[in-house]
Amino acid sequence: MSLAACFGFVKQVFSRYYIGMYTNKIHSYLERLSNLLRSEMRRTGSDAGLQPVQIDALHYLSTCNRYSDTPMGVTEYLGQTKGTVSQTLKVLERKGLLKRKVDREDKRVTHLRVTPAGRHLLDRMVPTVNFIDACQLLDQKTQGELETSLHTLLRSVQRAAGSKTFGVCHTCRYNRYEGEGRYYCELVNAGLSEADVQLICREHEDAA
Repeated sequence: MSLAACFGFVKQVFSRYYIGMYTNKIHSYLERLSNLLRSEMRRTGSDAGLQPVQIDALHYLSTCNRYSDTPMGVTEYLGQTKGTVSQTLKVLERKGLLKRKVDREDKRVTHLRVTPAGRHLLDRMVPTVNFIDACQLLDQKTQGELETSLHTLLRSVQRAAGSKTFGVCHTCRYNRYEGEGRYYCELVNAGLSEADVQLICREHEDAA
């Protein structure tokens, strides 16, 4: 084996070692954080008689746009089965946290709207008190770096899995700014407001 080939082999071995080392550590940190956040959400939700998946569904519906607030949108976002999502939505409706509304133009489409009671509940539960306190222990620069790194990791995982990004409209390649607070979605050929482009969409595709 030539010196160059030997060097290339050693470099490849070390590269795989470091990739594996960081990957395992990142996975461990995220897994631990997920377990801690899930545990706290379970305790918080128990007072309202809600499971974490029900809180997740309600939170998603409070942040998505009018093209994504459907049972299918919830199913895709949560990665749950249709049966699980159906039961989840029934619980939220029964508790008065969610209501259904048939689309005015297409009667086959049902929109899911969070009620004032549902939004009031989310304001008290998401994010959890302990998580807010933990973030406040970090300076603004660290929080910004964390947000950027986690966003990059999320997009990487989504690309690897071939899943939808569910990003906000203003970062989507279909979004076009028309000036004076007006936007236009080239996918659905409809105008959007400044409030609309801050919401997440199941049809989102990164502009970059």
